[in-house]
Amino acid sequence: MAPSEAEIQRQKEMQQAEELLFSGRQELGFAKGLFLGNFVADWVMPYPRLEATRQTELESALSEVRQMLDRDLDPDWIDRNADIPRHLIEGLARTGVLGMTAPREVGGRGFSQMQYCRILEEIGKRDASTSVFVNAHHSIGIRALLLFGTREQQAQWLPSLVAGEKLAAFALTEREAGSDAANVRMTATPSEDGSHYILNGEKRYITNAAVSQVWTVMARTPVPNKPGKDAITAFLVTPDTPGVEMIEGRMPKLGIRGTATGRFRLNNVRVPKENILGPLGKGLRVALTVLDFGRTTFGACCTGAAKHCLQLAIEHANSRQQFKKTLGNFDLVKKKIARMAADVYAMEAMTNVTASLIDRGLEDYMIETAMLKVFTTDRLWEAVNDAFQIHGGSAYFDDNPLGRMLRDARINQIGEGSNEVLTSFIALVGMRGPGMEFKEIYDTMTSFAFNRMSKAWSAGLHRLGAAVRTPNVPVQSAELRGFAGQLGRLIWRFNIAVNRCLVVYREPVLDMQLIQERIAGAAMELFASTCALSRWDSELQARGRNGGAPPPDFSAPAYFLRKSIRHAKKLLAELNDNDDHALLDTANAALRATK
Repeated sequence: MAPSEAEIQRQKEMQQAEELLFSGRQELGFAKGLFLGNFVADWVMPYPRLEATRQTELESALSEVRQMLDRDLDPDWIDRNADIPRHLIEGLARTGVLGMTAPREVGGRGFSQMQYCRILEEIGKRDASTSVFVNAHHSIGIRALLLFGTREQQAQWLPSLVAGEKLAAFALTEREAGSDAANVRMTATPSEDGSHYILNGEKRYITNAAVSQVWTVMARTPVPNKPGKDAITAFLVTPDTPGVEMIEGRMPKLGIRGTATGRFRLNNVRVPKENILGPLGKGLRVALTVLDFGRTTFGACCTGAAKHCLQLAIEHANSRQQFKKTLGNFDLVKKKIARMAADVYAMEAMTNVTASLIDRGLEDYMIETAMLKVFTTDRLWEAVNDAFQIHGGSAYFDDNPLGRMLRDARINQIGEGSNEVLTSFIALVGMRGPGMEFKEIYDTMTSFAFNRMSKAWSAGLHRLGAAVRTPNVPVQSAELRGFAGQLGRLIWRFNIAVNRCLVVYREPVLDMQLIQERIAGAAMELFASTCALSRWDSELQARGRNGGAPPPDFSAPAYFLRKSIRHAKKLLAELNDNDDHALLDTANAALRATK
């Protein structure tokens, strides 16, 4: 029987995903290891620390950046005027923020990703508009040139971008393309002589569009020698090129009002072939790689903002009196502060670990960066909400920064891949490893292909080994072995749950987003708990080396691990005991009623 149109489309989507996500080198990283029942310790332990010279360099840069921000950054002015003033941009350029990770040869400071994340955390603590502006310029604007630019392109474009003389933007989003990055519709048609491309189409929601001088634009190009087939290619475009139409330079919006979020159209814009960034037809690879860096600094910015929320909540709880007590004496207020303190600890640990994967030159950390983005943006939203509630009615007035922070924080769960899309991505890419092993076993059993027996036998041993072996979580501190044991057993339980879903649901699990959400949620808690445990272990070891120093307080990581492990267990239990059918029936009935 011939496959249906829906089945043909599904096969096409799966083929595209395979080509995009699995065409490069595939390492067994930490996140993928979790789905296979392994604990890949060397990706997360020991906890990453900057070497002494790098730490000294960072502290000097932080001091310089803080002084500049104290002098030049006024978040309320930025929010009221919907603009980032030129003197602040000049300050960011002067202190090296706009080219922090670029090589020194082109005027950058040569900072590592861990160092740069710490700088972005400081900016994120003060103002979301400024941190988003910097992130768009550097983490996804300049970064594409650093990673994929030719020597000639880097020499031509980077010096002025690093110096802040020019600003960068990354233009991917369209009406039908956002989280669905593969659905870009802007076209780039080669000229007859092949010397240039003619770009047509519209982009929207582009950060820095109206204030930047260099755009990285994604457009569809025909695939050579394959009539009717096209692929996405990245181009370097300057907005002063004839045919560029700025439809709306500053789109009014709820939060991060200081950023110039624009909409523009390209009308027969001629771009020389020398402006192709990266390989022809590999624009999505450029975009996804760059977003890995952007999501890491996203985590840093959210961590900084969450720290500010915690600080504001503590100050208010210690000063505001109700019923003859300060708010900090009430357990329901303490609950919110404890949750914020624990989450901030884990957010910072996750950001450092993920950034270190980039600095160590490891590959294939897409799941880790996606986990970091989803986890930190969700936890920041909770932190803002908790701080807002602790402040009560006073938070609702414009003389309190929490109203601005609430508006600013909401975009984080949408930008750079919506959290719903990334949640499914985490689950599906993670399940691919054990899924391929089960497929190898099944195909061999059903086809009796003797030439495949060795692969099937190996896959079977892997699945059996993971089912009977509890992973070892190697902590150095004796007082943490109990938590390490709990974490190891939870990873074993997680692997069993993933195996069961693959066996019970098989291919339909690709569409079962409620199942995917629980699997991804449990995986994120495992990653967060591991990062927090690794950091705690490192701090305990440092305490032992500090002699007579006063003992630090470790209540935050202890509480985080308790609640994180409990939440992961709850998610795994809900794979078998849930209200999914009732939920879907109710939603479907409501959707039908409005037609």
